[in-house]
This record gives sequence, structure tokens and C-alpha cells, in this order.
Amino acid sequence: MPLALYDTWSRTMRPFAPIHAGRVGMYCCGPTVYDYAHIGNLRTYVFEDILRRVLMRNGFEVRHVVNITDVGHLTSDADEGEDKMEKGSQRTGQSAWAVARRYTDAFIADWHALHLLEPTVWCRATDHITEQIAFIGELERTGYVYRTGDGLYFDTSKQDDYGYLARLDRAGLHAGKRVALGAKKNATDFALWKFSPPDVRRQMEWESPWGRGFPGWHIECSAMSAKYLGTWFDIHCGGEDHIAVHHNNEIAQTEAAYGTRLANFWLHGHFLTLDTNTKMSKSSGDFIRLQTLQSRSIDPLAYRYLCLTAHYRSNLRFNWASLDGAQTALNRLRHLYSTWPDAGRVHPEFAARFEAEVNDDLNLPRALAVLWELTRSKLPPATLKATVDSFDTVLGLGLHEWKPVISDIPEDVRVLLNERERARSGRDWERADHIRAALVARGWRVEDSEEGQRLVGIATDQTHVGGG
Repeated sequence: MPLALYDTWSRTMRPFAPIHAGRVGMYCCGPTVYDYAHIGNLRTYVFEDILRRVLMRNGFEVRHVVNITDVGHLTSDADEGEDKMEKGSQRTGQSAWAVARRYTDAFIADWHALHLLEPTVWCRATDHITEQIAFIGELERTGYVYRTGDGLYFDTSKQDDYGYLARLDRAGLHAGKRVALGAKKNATDFALWKFSPPDVRRQMEWESPWGRGFPGWHIECSAMSAKYLGTWFDIHCGGEDHIAVHHNNEIAQTEAAYGTRLANFWLHGHFLTLDTNTKMSKSSGDFIRLQTLQSRSIDPLAYRYLCLTAHYRSNLRFNWASLDGAQTALNRLRHLYSTWPDAGRVHPEFAARFEAEVNDDLNLPRALAVLWELTRSKLPPATLKATVDSFDTVLGLGLHEWKPVISDIPEDVRVLLNERERARSGRDWERADHIRAALVARGWRVEDSEEGQRLVGIATDQTHVGGG
């Protein structure tokens, strides 16, 4: 089955064909690095990684660009409130530049822990101020820019189709509780360049032809995608929360400057929700980091597996029971894989079925069903291993890299492990959890499986089989 993807712009499933034969340009909106990423944020990057892997499975060479927003994103997406980086500086007592470095490093560590493929280009907004100023200059030349007391704004009234991506009701928008008009001409107009107050020295500001200040949030993605992919490329991705404002504004900028709507396909991942049916968000303070899972002895790849169990265009309900189930499934798959000998030949029928599912708008839940059906089949073990290896180029679970290693375990850790096994046998779950925490404090993560306890050294990620 040829690859087909759901395009947010057209609201239809469309057969995928690249603009340039054999090559795909793909831009993904990255994090605003004023705080740690939460697992809801990370779900979007898992979906985008799956998309890239499916494109590669279909024979395409993918140029994958991911931005890092380290300036210009205000606490309200509608150009109001404080700069998130400056606010992060106030919260941590570090400079805005140090905050950006700290949380960028943490984000990239999460990226690697989830086995996400390295982008072709990481691009930071602060490294591309010149490009953003030049892009604003182009918009000024084409007549889409006006000046207010606090900055330069994009005049959305000059585009008849502004807001089409979100099917925005422009006539229904007006200044009021949700939209502050201020000096803007139209409620939907947005900042391109914000001026620094004359009596305030910001940590992040630059000189420009219009005065000292900093770029608006939306201009960075238009400028950086143009630099690395051109003004018309194949796929633009992000979370569904970007549809209404950020992606509409990216399209408006590029269309005004260069006459294109930026990308041929627009793909958006849906939210990770809590049991309360609310989305996970940093602003509410109700969020979970990947390191939170690791502190509970949950493998980051178990979270990746959990993400595969729901289609990217449906919300994924998060709770600890579902995550434990994902860890159990991953442990089971790893154990099965470890029992098979060297790989033989890929089974063509199962491979075709798997490919048909992932090519159907990345239907990973059905692809996983094919995987588990394969493991229950009576095929030779060498065929099973080769076929699962083939599947894992898309799933990204790193099965071929995972090998149990029996080696010495420190005596105090071994004693704790045996005590925990006795607690589990006696169904003393509170004691077992207490010992699990003690092992984490010593640098060891314990995983429970049908085969018993398994230790993983947190610092080295070495796996050790042990237990009473």
C-alpha cells in the first residue's frame, strides 16, 4: 500500500508524493526551553520520529529540521505577557542564556533516551536573528508590516485566506476577554518584532533597523525553515495546539513574503491527557517528566511503546497502570527477541501487512497487532527475528541493541534485590516499593518481568539479571 497521510490543511487523507523525487524536507516545531519538557510534549516528538522512520522505510531520504525556541515566546501565544525565557530566568536565578542551555541539554537527553533519530539540523532561534530580521524586511517590502508603540506587527487583513489551516472564524473574533486589541489593527494580527522598553535592558535583545528588541515567536520558524528547507517543502509537523495560532501565522508570513503556504502536508499530533481528561501542561504545573518515570524504574522506551498504542491523531489517556502495561509488554517482547537465534529472512506476508498499516497514516496500534500476531506464529525463530528487526526500524524500540548482561552486582545491591524478591513473594508491595526506591538511590533501576527481577545500572544503562 502506498503511503497516505492525513493533511490538516485539506482535512483529507492524501497519497504522499514528495516535491522532489526521492527526497523529503520535514520541519518540526521543537520546544521552548524555559523549563523541562513533559511526557505530553515528548509524545509529539515520538509521532514525528515514527513519521520519519516510515518515510525512510518507503525509500525516501529525509532532511529533518527541528527548532529550539530560546527567545521570543511570550506566556500568551497571542503576543501578551512575559517572555518565557526571562520568566525562566527569574524562577531559577540563572541568566536567560543559562536557562536556555540547561533545558536544551535536558531536552536532547530526553530525545536520545526515547531513541528518536537525530535531526539533520537542530536550529536555535538565537542563532538565526539575522535571518529573522531579513525575513521581516521582506514582509515590510511586500506591505504586510505596520508599526505600533511596542513593535512591528503583521497585518492579517491583507490575506483573504488567513486562518484557513484552523478554519478560523475571523469575523467572529473581536477585542474582548480572550483577544486584546490594544494598538493592533486586527484581533488576529501578531508581533514580528517587539521593542525593548527604553528604560529596561533585557537579557536577550538585539539591534534591528526598527530599534532594539527581540523577534516574535512565529517569525523564527518561517525564517529557519526557509534557510534549511526552502520556502516550499514537503511536511510541517507539530502538536495540535499549534494549529490555531502558530502554524496559521507561519503560513501567513511565508505566503506574504514568497507566495507559498510553506508546506505541502501539515501533520499534527494530539494530546496526552490525564485521567481527569485534561491535557498535560507546564502552565498548570501538572506535568510529568521522563525522569519521573525513570525514578520509578520505568524504561523510557516503555513510554515510547505506550505512545505506539494510540493513533497520533487521537488523544492518549495516561495513567500509571497503562504505563506499567507498556513496560510489561516491552519486557515480554525483549525476552522473546533474546530467545531467537541470528536473523534469517524477513517473512514477506507479515512485512507487507505491517507496511500496509504504517503506510495508512501511521496506524501504529494495528501495526503492533501485526507484530504480536507474528510472535505467536509458528514461523522459524530466525525468520521471527529478521521480521521483527524489520519492524523495529519503524518502532524504534532498539531490540537489537538490548542484551541481558550477567555481571557482578555490588553486595549491598544484591542483598536489597534478594530482600525485595522476598517481599514480592510475600505480597508486601509497600516494602518492595521502598526497596525499589533504595536501589534507585544507589544508581540501579529494577524491572519486573515474568522471568523475575532485572537490574539496570542508571549511569551506564547496563542490564544485569539477578534476584532471589
